[in-house]
Amino acid sequence: MIKNMDRRRFLAATTLSLPLLGSSTLFAQDAMKPAKPAQLEPELVKEFVRVGHNNLSEVQRMLKDQPSLLNASWDVGGGDFETALEGAGHVGDREIAEYLIGQGARANIFVLAMLGHTANVKGLLALYPHLLRSKGPHGLTLLHHATRGGEPAKELLDHIQGLGLTEMKLAMP
Repeated sequence: MIKNMDRRRFLAATTLSLPLLGSSTLFAQDAMKPAKPAQLEPELVKEFVRVGHNNLSEVQRMLKDQPSLLNASWDVGGGDFETALEGAGHVGDREIAEYLIGQGARANIFVLAMLGHTANVKGLLALYPHLLRSKGPHGLTLLHHATRGGEPAKELLDHIQGLGLTEMKLAMP
């Protein structure tokens, strides 16, 4: 034990040890964090996205078995990613889209366009006009999604066309 430690030695000793005390606290916090869940199998995600295009009963079954599929994205390739909700959106399957959103899926401007959520899409376009020419999964445009929305999206379709978007698809998948 050190007798007669002066102020200078005390400050030097404690200053050098403080980073070590802080790092042990960080290590303890890391140990308390829950482990990351395992990645979903790509083929399972691909299948969920595939059935998300047109098979509500299979979407419901798969989601019941594996709830983490809800927002899973399938890497189609070339920077093209798609969720089951986006699949329902670009084919115009309102029932699947509404079911998935009801389960907590993250909707985007393309799905909202298909569903005919005119006020929401107009608001987003007013805030971010460049979204008018944004590409969704497979390079499909807002115009494509609004067209797939049928009668409920007719007002939005007219609005999008009035803004000058006339191309259905800007890029090939």
